[in-house]
Parts: sequence; structure tokens; C-alpha cells
Amino acid sequence: MPGRRPLDCVSPSTSDPIQQAQSKLAAGDMPAAIGLLGPIIEADPSHEEALYLMAVVQRYGKNFDTALTLLERLKYIAPLHGRAHQEEGHVYRDMAQPDRALVCYQRAIRLNPALVASLQNQQKIFASRGQERSAISLQAQVDRLQKLPKPLLAAMELNAQGKLLKAEELCRTFLKMNPTHIEGMRILADIGAKLGVLDDADFLLESALEFDPSNAQVHMDYVQILRKRQKFEAALEESKKLLARNPNNAQFKSIFAIESMQTGDFDTALKELDEVLAAVGDDAPTLTTKGHALKTCGRTGEAIASYRRAMMTHPEHGEAYYSLANLKTYEFDDSELAQMQRQEQNADLGYMDRVYLYFALAKAHEDRQDYETAFAFYERGNYLKKVQSRYDADRMREEFDAMKANCTRTFFDARKGFGDTTPDPIFVLGLPRAGSTLIEQILSTHSQIDGTLELPNILALSQRLRRRSGYPEGLVDLTAEECLEFGRAFIEDTRIHRNDAPFFIDKMPNNFRHIGLIKMILPNAKIIDARRDPMSCCFSGYKQLFAEGQEFTYSLEDVGRYYSDYVDLMEHWNEVLPGFVLRVQHEDVVDDLEGQVRRMLDFLGLPFEEACLNYYETERNVRTPSSEQVRQPIFRDSLDQWRNFDPWLKPLKEALGTHLAPVSTKE
Repeated sequence: MPGRRPLDCVSPSTSDPIQQAQSKLAAGDMPAAIGLLGPIIEADPSHEEALYLMAVVQRYGKNFDTALTLLERLKYIAPLHGRAHQEEGHVYRDMAQPDRALVCYQRAIRLNPALVASLQNQQKIFASRGQERSAISLQAQVDRLQKLPKPLLAAMELNAQGKLLKAEELCRTFLKMNPTHIEGMRILADIGAKLGVLDDADFLLESALEFDPSNAQVHMDYVQILRKRQKFEAALEESKKLLARNPNNAQFKSIFAIESMQTGDFDTALKELDEVLAAVGDDAPTLTTKGHALKTCGRTGEAIASYRRAMMTHPEHGEAYYSLANLKTYEFDDSELAQMQRQEQNADLGYMDRVYLYFALAKAHEDRQDYETAFAFYERGNYLKKVQSRYDADRMREEFDAMKANCTRTFFDARKGFGDTTPDPIFVLGLPRAGSTLIEQILSTHSQIDGTLELPNILALSQRLRRRSGYPEGLVDLTAEECLEFGRAFIEDTRIHRNDAPFFIDKMPNNFRHIGLIKMILPNAKIIDARRDPMSCCFSGYKQLFAEGQEFTYSLEDVGRYYSDYVDLMEHWNEVLPGFVLRVQHEDVVDDLEGQVRRMLDFLGLPFEEACLNYYETERNVRTPSSEQVRQPIFRDSLDQWRNFDPWLKPLKEALGTHLAPVSTKE
């Protein structure tokens, strides 16, 4: 309420102007708080904490328009700032606009589940309207949060703010004293998943479920982490158990449908999704998920219909627009573009809905050859992703340099005979949007090669080693026995993705960073480096909204630096492991398909098969952004699309530097 003090924890005396302003605000001395905050904002208009506190001060002074202006600036700078959205809710509450306040509180709690005030204010709004069921549900959530030990509530807050290491430390300290606390285990598992430590998250949730088998939330979290680890059969079994608890629960049915999709059972998935839609109506996420299922199994027309249904019934659902754009072959008509433009002006659009919408609008304008407007939307979408990203180009370069310093030819000479000698794996790696999906589609058409997925196993192992003894520095400590064990585990753990062919493809692009580790544990594996013209590859990555794992694509400078560092690292691998990697240039595949297919099969030691040239006739599920493109004969249309945007690509060219020009591999 307007008379309450907004801050709970304030240092009584400090030289920090922000903390001094907090003290003045808590004491109700608004002029003094303004006097402290004003110079900070003047010196740094992007100072998040100063903007937030100034908005609070303005709300207390009933200067609501000023408060909203400050919050708009803060949300642009930090779109995932949960407290900014909560404060916006407080402003609309005090302006007697409960509908707007409700939207803000709901968004705040999605961004930061530890914001008790957002739940309490929602509860009051629903109670005042006589919506008792919603009010009771929200009160239960308030009670659950208020019962949480303070260290866990603080860990939730830090987790939501992206301060993952601090959150992890706080949570681990608490769990040492309370090792079976279910909510503590859930929070630590979520932090672990964000840090990429999926095996720890898996163990925590499996343990939590054993301690509390009836906890549906833990069960849902466990299914999700199994899916992230690509343990699809296990995830499916757990989703079946979850559904058995309540066969009519729409959320459980949706989870079971998603896990059925992951195991390739699209008939079951579509049946379950249709049952959910029959029960709850045109639910936008369910319609979008159905579209994904139809797209993956090649039923593109039906996928489009499902995405469009979501778009028409829920105009604010940004993922529907982006899913259509991400087909690459779909073009929005004028009425659809007009609807997207209206939504772009919707102040209540959620963060990811807006990101999705910007990328879709960019594609729509690009199709109309309005490249300046298209680039502006690509830039806005990437900006929103960049500001919430933890990616650091300098730190990535340091890791690459450390890899080169540690993994020398002498290092590998001393480790001959390490690892599992099984020759089954074929790693297709490089940068995303470099043609790896096309190479996989070509090779998986061969009778002796199974196509799989972008498998997370090597990345997960590198994370384990990083936490154990540092990475890549800790590679020197790996024994022959450990390398053999890790190699055998890779072969065994990936068996679930294979059929009966003697060889299989792992097309995780980021594995190029871990070629040294691959050599140590799987010395007879084959590696194909999918390379593409630097401008084409980098700008295509910038245009693509990846689900996760490719945060370097959110900035032209970052993607250019990453490409340059990747090329340098690949040159290092070629020097210290000669003949271990075959580089395949995408443009060469386009110009001479048969010649490059023969070259790849020779490298793999396999006979030529004519079917590889007709790869687009192969019926298989493709789960990457290139899925529609690789179902068509080879084409040149996309090779120089970046030239349409050339006037705005100077930062990319400067970042690429000496790596601006491609090098052909044609013989």
C-alpha cells in the first residue's frame, strides 16, 4: 500500500550513495533520496538500481507518469528485472487500474518467483472481484513462499537475477544442514541446469522424488531435466507415471505428449495434444507444440495451420509468429503483418513474446525486401536476448587460448592408446548455420550411418571435468583408465539414439571446442568440420533465434569474434592432430555435391552410395531450424543473403578481421 516502506534490508550507515538512498527512502525522506539518486542517473542513465529506486520514490510522491517513464527505461535496459515489473504493478495499483496491475504482477512472478508482494497483490485483486478460487490458489502460493527458510528465498531471488554462483553457494550451504529439504533440492537443481551441470540436477531431482514421491512439481522438474539430458526413454517413463496420477490432468497430458514426441512417437503425441485442446480449447502453447510435432515429422501444411490457429486465437502469443517465420519457407500476408505490428505496440506483451515477435517481424520485412526495417527488428530481438545473457567474448577467447596451450602435439603423443577404440561416432561440428544439418542429412542417408541429434554428452562431460579439476587444464590429470571409461560411457549412453547402422552422427556444433577431449576418449572417431563463408554463417546465426546454447549470436561483434576464434582453434587442432578432422566448405557442397559426398565418404572409409545425392527424399524427423530446407534439393539462394544487409554489418566485418574471406576445400 502507498504508506508502506518499500525496502526491507537497509544499511544504517554507508558511503555508498545507493545504500544511502535506500536508507532515506526507508525513512520516508523522499527529497533526500532524490538528491542522492539524481546525480547517479545523470552520470549513468543505465544504472539499474538507481532507476528502480527513483521510480519507487516517484510512486510514493504520486508522480505516476514519471515513475512509469523510469520503469520503461529500466525494462528496456534489463527486460528480465522482475522487481521493475512488480513496481510497475504497484504504480497501476495506486492509479486504481487493477487490470494493468494484474498483468504486471503476473509477469513479475514469472520472471522472479520469489516476489511475494506480486502474489499478495494479485490475491487481493482477485478477492476484491469475488474470484475466490484464484484468490485461494494465490494465497496458497504466498503461504508456501513465506514458509520457506530465508536462505532459500534469497537463493530464489539470486537465481532469478542471474547471480547463479551466489545462489548456488547459498543453496548448498543450506542443504548441508538440511540435506533432504525438497524445495532446497529443487532450487539447487534449477541453478545446476542453468549452469549446465545437468547430471547434478538429475541426481538432486531423482533424490527429491524418492524422498517425496507424491510431489508433482518435483516429478515435472525431473521429467524436464531428463529431457534436457536427452534421456528420452526415461523421461517418457516418468511422464507416464505422472499422467497415471491423474489421467485427465491437461498439464500432465501435455508433458506426456512432449516426451512421446522426443521418442519419435508422433501419433501418440498428436492424439494427446488433440485431447488437451478438446478439453481446454484453443490453448496457444498446446497449438504451438502441436505445430512443432507436425513440422518435425514433415507435415508442414498441418503445422502451419496449427501455428496460425494459435496466432489468430491468441494474438499476443509471440512464439506462434516466430514458429511460422522459422519454417523459412512461410511468408506472412498483409493482414498477418498488420496484426504483428499491432502487437508490437502492445505494452503488456511478455518478454519472450516480444523477442519472438521481433524476429518474426524481421523475417516478414525481409521477405518484402525492406531490409532496413528487417535489420532494425533483428537488432531489437538480439538486443533483448543479449541483455539477459551471461556470455562474455573475452572469457570465451581465454578458454580457447587455454585449450591451445594445454592440448599440444606433445600432450597427445604422450596419450596414445588412451580411450575406447570404437570407431562408431561421427562428429559433425562447427558453427550453427554452417551447413551441418545438410551434411548430416546427406550422410544419414547412407545405409551404414544413423543420424541422431545434437547430443549433449561431450558438453556435459566437459562441465563435469570443469567442476572437478578445471577445464581444459584438468585434462592433463585424466588417466588412461578414466579416458577408457568416459569413451565407453559415451558409446553406451548414446545407444538409445541409434538404430542398427554401425556408425552414427553427433551433430552438436559446439563440440569443436572439445576435439581434444574427444581424441582422448574416442581416438578412432571421425570428425567433420562444417564450414561456411564467414559473412553468410555469422549473419545467418544473428538472424536465427536459437532455443539455447548459442548466446554469442546476439551481437554482430560477438558472433564475428566467435567465428574468428573458432577458425583459429580449428587450425590448432589440424596442427596437433593432423588428419583427425575433415573440413567441408558449405559452398563447395552446393557447387559440387557428388564430389564432396565422395570426399566425405572416403574420409569415413565407406563406399559411395547414390542415395546420398538424393538426401532430400529421405523420410526422417529433422529437429533443427534447417528442417524444411534440407527436405529440398540443394539450392544457392541463401549463400549471399547477407549482402542485402551489408550497410549495417560493419561491426561484424571488423570483428572478423583477417578471417573475413573464406577458403575453399575443393580439390
